Amino acid sequence: MDALVADYELSKKMTPQVRSHMKPVRVVFGDRKAVAVTAEMVDAFIQTQLAEGYTNASVNRRTQLLGQAFRLAIERNHLTAMPKIRRLDERGNVRHGFFETPEFEAVVSHLPDTLLRELIRLDFIVGWRKGELPSVRWSNVDGGAIRLRAEDSKTREPRVLPLVGTIKEIIDRCRAKRQYVNDKGIVCLSEYVFHIQGTPIKEYRKTWKRACKKAGVPGKLVHDFRRTAVRNMEQAGVPRSVAMKITGHKTESVYRRYAIVSPKDLGDAIGRIDNYLAGQSKEPTVVPLPVKVQAKRP
Repeated sequence: MDALVADYELSKKMTPQVRSHMKPVRVVFGDRKAVAVTAEMVDAFIQTQLAEGYTNASVNRRTQLLGQAFRLAIERNHLTAMPKIRRLDERGNVRHGFFETPEFEAVVSHLPDTLLRELIRLDFIVGWRKGELPSVRWSNVDGGAIRLRAEDSKTREPRVLPLVGTIKEIIDRCRAKRQYVNDKGIVCLSEYVFHIQGTPIKEYRKTWKRACKKAGVPGKLVHDFRRTAVRNMEQAGVPRSVAMKITGHKTESVYRRYAIVSPKDLGDAIGRIDNYLAGQSKEPTVVPLPVKVQAKRP
């Protein structure tokens, strides 16, 4: 796994998402010799991940990294074989979840009053990928904008987010909470915008899950913000090319997949159709044209 990390970093492919998926693989297999890992062990890991609520796609990303580590070792003649690693079916795995504003506010009210709330509020607006906002440093906030570095973006492309309106208010509140006191009693300034005692807020799955349950919307994901942001931008009339620059979608086909239509949207559309048809069915109002009166000759 160390060799795989080095290979990813050398090829400039390492992202926060990859690091996140590597973590549970290391927890389970990190203290085992590679030659001792069996297909049964891999299957047990898969079953545990599914039982914890991870999707087939997420589990596949993790076992894929394990497989890549084995193949890299074989290519370098450190191993001669690897266990069979099962791949789960991802058909029908596309999620369609999104947040209505009252649902979102209910969840936020049950989150701890820390910078996690600010991170969630900003993500609800812009729909960035989960690992992107936690990577933002104060050195990336300048010139009236947040600048996401290419190495912190899944698409490996930098992104700029202007500090206006609600976004500026969020960042201003974060700036006011930049100071913290370390374990030696020294007052420090956090390098990261969204932090807890100077450490970037990266893992909050359990906190999020509890807040959703208390808000009455269990099963909601932070990734649902991505669909929500796209839908809100579409309804607000934001040009698609501009919206894609905000969310970081590289292709329009993927962007369209996130443009979720809710039952309320459909209901509103049917209502507008009913009103239109009702107007068409009315008897037309006939207004007689004025008759031009010819003036009589004297």
